[in-house]
Amino acid sequence: MLFRTQSAAVYGIDADLVDIEVDLTPVKGEADSNPSVTIVGLPDLAVRESRERIRAAVNNSAFFFPFHKTTINLAPADVRKEGASFDLPIALGVLGANGDLGGVEGLTDVLSVGELSLDGRLRPVRGALPIALRARDAGIKSLLLPEENATEAAFVKGVDVYAASTLRAAVELVGALRAGSGPKPLRADETKLLTNDNSYEVDFREVRGQHAVKRALEVASAGSHNILLIGPPGSGKTMLAKRLPTILPPLEFEAALELTKIHSVAGLTNRTGLVTARPFRSPHHTISDGGLIGGGAVPRPGEVSLAHHGVLFLDELPEFDRSVLEVLRQPLEDRRVTISRAAMTLTFPASFMLAAAMNPCPCGFYNDPVRECRCTPPQIQRYVGRVSGPLLDRIDIHVDVPAVRFKELSDKGAPEGEGSASIRARVLAARARQAERFRGRPVFSNAQMTPRLIRLNCRLDAQGEQLLEQAMTRQGLSARAYDRILKVSRTIADLEASADILPKHVSEAVGYRSLDRTYWA
Repeated sequence: MLFRTQSAAVYGIDADLVDIEVDLTPVKGEADSNPSVTIVGLPDLAVRESRERIRAAVNNSAFFFPFHKTTINLAPADVRKEGASFDLPIALGVLGANGDLGGVEGLTDVLSVGELSLDGRLRPVRGALPIALRARDAGIKSLLLPEENATEAAFVKGVDVYAASTLRAAVELVGALRAGSGPKPLRADETKLLTNDNSYEVDFREVRGQHAVKRALEVASAGSHNILLIGPPGSGKTMLAKRLPTILPPLEFEAALELTKIHSVAGLTNRTGLVTARPFRSPHHTISDGGLIGGGAVPRPGEVSLAHHGVLFLDELPEFDRSVLEVLRQPLEDRRVTISRAAMTLTFPASFMLAAAMNPCPCGFYNDPVRECRCTPPQIQRYVGRVSGPLLDRIDIHVDVPAVRFKELSDKGAPEGEGSASIRARVLAARARQAERFRGRPVFSNAQMTPRLIRLNCRLDAQGEQLLEQAMTRQGLSARAYDRILKVSRTIADLEASADILPKHVSEAVGYRSLDRTYWA
């Protein structure tokens, strides 16, 4: 008997439908006391091993695995299938072919995914959200998956999501759906999650002093600009960078859905199902280029994609392998990553804000007014030279982070600093102006402006042009740096609710490009 079920396989951050065909052929003779189970359709090792998991799960769920020669085809046959998510649809196909699903000839209006334990329990799988989106687009009525994945998939409107904890419960649910007496599908309300203010354990109020650095971080957040912090050890670079998410605007639903797709494929979704806070990823400097960009035989998203719509923080920047840092150059420009393998080519979104921190020299005290630097000039040049000029050119804001004085650290000697809430209010106002400016365009911040939009929205008066020309001549800035100074100037003007870019805005933006000539001259 032939029986068909529907499932899906995740490739990149999207899913493709997989038709599962189960054929039972009677065996003859005593030689086939333990009939074979054959899986075809380019299964990987995890899929091939599902034969034993499914046999044990069916028997331990009070069903009988058929004493037939079982052939299972995963179509399309020329696309590789990986993972254990096909356990549940294959088991349903075997039971349907054996007559345990009420005599139906197929289960093509229900898409199912899930890994089976030997006792019949369902384990969660990766990529529930992309699978739900694919089921909706294909017009499939119902989606059946493990309980742990149900909340995530329920955010997709247009498909009925049902959860099961065991194979027995899944079979009963399929029977109820066939009879028209099934339970109500799960529903998730994204408005409750997105309207709640994200509560953070850190606040900019805790940072003493460093008012110029806070201002630079505010500008960077308002326009989603990349920023580099350079200063001695203990000056607060990491502390300041970790507070960046507290002043970033909240996620819109579509952005949260796209971000959740990436985290779902990576297996990093939370209990609420939807990722509602902008990510802050801080990989260790021993990370490989594959871990940073993504990769694998079937490519998985890397840190740059997991930081999509958020912050990628690289602490101790020169300690990263130079080849790892160089692979950042293209994602910083294109805001996406394309990974090519022999079998497939996948593209992952990677629109992130880069924040980096580094010491000015190996000992960390170069140009420090109090502590003496013992590094020789060649040592300093070798150290900062680990960060290449082309990568540095893609960082919009370079800011010096000096050591904090005792009076600023003392509670008695300095007033409490400005909190994240008030800084975030100004950032939100600036982002609102940008949203109005770029309405109808696929641009969400000043940092994403194309050269055409720069010419349209970043016009300077004569004095501003003169200031920028002097900076370009004296500092030897590149054409890319010219564009980035204009973008930062536009953001500074937005923070002050100015329709025009004034000379003072250009002057501040130029000041954020001076450190690269101090250390990399």
